[in-house]
Amino acid sequence: MEALEVREVDLDCLQNCRNHYIQFFNANKLIVRRGQAFGIFVHFQNREWDDDKDKIIFRVETGPKPCESLGTKSTFPLGGSPDQSCWNACYKLHSEKCLNISLCPPVNASIGCYALNMCLVSCDRTHSQNLGDFYVLFNPWCSGDPLYLDSQAQREEYVLNEHGIIFQGLPKHITSHPWHFGQFQDDILEICLKILDTSTHFLHDPGMDCSSRNDPVYISRVVNNMICCHKKKCILRPPPSNNHLQGLNPLMWNGSVPILRQWYHNKCKPVKYGHCGIFAAVMCTVMRCLGIPSRVVTGFYCPLNAVDTFIVQDVFDYTGRSLSGKENIWRHRSWNESWMARKDINQTGGDWQYLDPTPVESSKGPVCSGPVWVNSIRDGDVDSDSDGSHVYCLLNARRTAWVSQSRGKKTKLHCDNWPCGQCISTKSVGSDLCEDVTNAYKHEIGSAQEKEAFYKACRKINSQYLNCPNSEIEKDISSHRNRSLRDTGLTMKFKLAFCPLYGQDVQMNWRLENLSDEIKDKKFNLCAQGMMYSGCPLEPFWKENIHVTLGPKEAKTLLLNIPYDNYGPHLCDHTIMSVVAISMPEHKGEILMVERDIVIDSLPIEIKILDSPKLNTLCSAEVTFSNPLKEDLKNCVLNLEGYGLIGEPTATELGTLAAKHMAQTCVEFTPYRYGRHQFMASISCNKFCNCKGYASVDLGNPPTTSGEGGA
Repeated sequence: MEALEVREVDLDCLQNCRNHYIQFFNANKLIVRRGQAFGIFVHFQNREWDDDKDKIIFRVETGPKPCESLGTKSTFPLGGSPDQSCWNACYKLHSEKCLNISLCPPVNASIGCYALNMCLVSCDRTHSQNLGDFYVLFNPWCSGDPLYLDSQAQREEYVLNEHGIIFQGLPKHITSHPWHFGQFQDDILEICLKILDTSTHFLHDPGMDCSSRNDPVYISRVVNNMICCHKKKCILRPPPSNNHLQGLNPLMWNGSVPILRQWYHNKCKPVKYGHCGIFAAVMCTVMRCLGIPSRVVTGFYCPLNAVDTFIVQDVFDYTGRSLSGKENIWRHRSWNESWMARKDINQTGGDWQYLDPTPVESSKGPVCSGPVWVNSIRDGDVDSDSDGSHVYCLLNARRTAWVSQSRGKKTKLHCDNWPCGQCISTKSVGSDLCEDVTNAYKHEIGSAQEKEAFYKACRKINSQYLNCPNSEIEKDISSHRNRSLRDTGLTMKFKLAFCPLYGQDVQMNWRLENLSDEIKDKKFNLCAQGMMYSGCPLEPFWKENIHVTLGPKEAKTLLLNIPYDNYGPHLCDHTIMSVVAISMPEHKGEILMVERDIVIDSLPIEIKILDSPKLNTLCSAEVTFSNPLKEDLKNCVLNLEGYGLIGEPTATELGTLAAKHMAQTCVEFTPYRYGRHQFMASISCNKFCNCKGYASVDLGNPPTTSGEGGA
C-alpha cells in the first residue's frame, strides 16, 4: 500500500470562530477558547485513511521557549476521546478522502499564540507539516474554566460587547460618556499579546511567564501594571500637573483602539495622556479581548493619599476657598472589575475582583491596585489581598473639614458629614442605563453588618485597635468627625434651581433654618471655584459676603446667582464647580460651613439616524449642534466615529460658529459589520473639547450557518 499523502488542511476558521463566540475577530485567523474543541479538515491526495497503516501526531507550542514541563508544549496522537484536562485529538470520517479532526485545548491551557504542527506517519514514511499559528483565549462559556460565567446575557455584555459607558460627574448628577472598547478590531489581539510580551515578567523569564499565562490572576496583575505603572513602556501616562501640551487632552479620547494602536506602532512608548476612566477602559478592552469578563466601575468621592488611614483632611480658608493638597477627594474615580475564581485565595466559584490601573504614589514609586475580591472589601476582610486595606480606605474613609488659621493652626468646622465611596456605578447588562453596585462593596450605612465590617477592618489595618472593644474604636473615630450643623441650632442647605447647561447662570436656593429660640446673626463668606475630577481645586471665580439674621425658629431661602461670565473663562473642560459658604468666627468659636458640588452639563449634540440602517447599504445621519452663548465659538471641529458604521474616524473643520447660531450637517455612511454600534460625534473648539453625543445603531446578529467546512 502506498503512503498516504496530504492534499490540504482546512482550519475552518470561520466556523470555529462562531462556535467559540469570537465571530467578530478576523475570520482569516484561527482563534479558539480553551476547554472547548475546534475542528479542522485534513484532505488526502491518493487514498482513504487506514487506522492500521496511518497515524497522525500533533505538536502545539507557545512562547519563545516552549517546554512540556511548563505546559507550553505538548505532543499528542490522533485518537482517543475528548478530555478537557490535556491536549487531545479525535476524528470522524467527513468524506471518502477527508478526516474531520477535533482538537481540544485543556481547560488550563496558557493563553496566547500557538504553533500547530502535524506529523503524518504512513507505511514507514514520515511527513511533517506546519499548519500555521492559532490563538487560545480564556473561556467564560466553559464550566471548568475559572472565568466561567453562567449567564449568557452577562457573557454578551462583559466579554462580547465592544461598546460601553463610563460614568462620571457627581452622585446627584451622574453623567454618561460612551466608549468604544473595540476588543475585536483588527490587530487588537496581537497588540494585547504584545502587552504581555513587554512586561517585566516576560523579559525576565519568558518561559515561566508564558507558562503562568494559564492563570487569570497572573494575567490581571500583568495587564494592570502595564496600563500605567511600567517604568518605560506603559500604555498610557497621566498628564503632569494636568498639562496636556505634550500630548492629547484625555477628554478627546472616545475609544481604546486608537490608544492601543498608537502605543504599538510607536515602539511601545507611552501614549499621552489619559485619566482614571481611560486607564480602566483600556484595561477592560485588553481583558475582554483575552476572554476575561470585565467592566468599568465608577465610585464617587474617593480619597487618595490620605495621611491617616481612615481620615482624610479637607481644608478651607475663611473665604471658603479649598486648600486641599495631596489629600484630594476625587469627585469620581474609575477602575476595572474582572470576573474569576481565584485559586490564590481558595475561591471555588467566580466573583468580581477589583483592579485599579490608575497609579498611586508609594515609597516604591507609582503602583496599581488589585486584584482584590470585592466581597472582602464589603465584609472588612482586608487581609485577603495585599491591597485590601488601601481599597477599603478608598471607599470607607471619613472626611474631616477644617478652616485654616494663622501660624499653621486650624479649626474643625461644623458641617454635615457625608460618606466616601458613594453611588458605585457601572453600565447595566443589555442597556446603557446606570446600575448601582454599591451594595457589593459596602453594607447599608448604619447597619449592624456595616459597623461590624468597619470594626474588623480597623483592627486589621491599624494595630492600635487590635485589642480594643468596638466602643473604643467608635469613640476614637468619632472624635475626628465634624460636629453637625444641627448641633449649632442652625441648619443650611444648597439646592439647585435647575441643572445648569454650559452658558447658563447657576442659580441656587440657600435655605437656612434657625432651630433655636434665640436670634441667629451670622456673616458668611461665599466662594465658588472649579474642581478637577481628581479633587484638585482651581482658582476661585466668584465671591460674596452675606449677612443673615434669623429670628427664633425662623427659616429663610436666599437665591444665589453665579453668572456664566464668572465661571465660563475658568471651567472650560472642567465641568465641576464647588460652592462653599463659611461663617465668620465668633466668640463661641463655632464656624459653620455648607457646601455643594455642581456639574455644569456640556452642550448637547443631537444625532438622528434618518434611515433604518442595513448592512452594506448607504444610509445617513443628521448631526446638530447649537451655540447658545453670547460669543462666537472659534476653530470648531466636528469629529465622527462609528466602528462598524463609518470605518476610520473623520474630522471636519467647521470654522467659527457664531453666537446663538446652529450648525447642522448630514453624514452618509455604509454599515459594514453586524452587531450593535455607536455613532459618536464630538465638537472641539477654542472654549472646550468635551461636547459629545451618540446614537445606538443595531444591525442585528450575523446569520447562523450549519457550516461544515472542508468541502
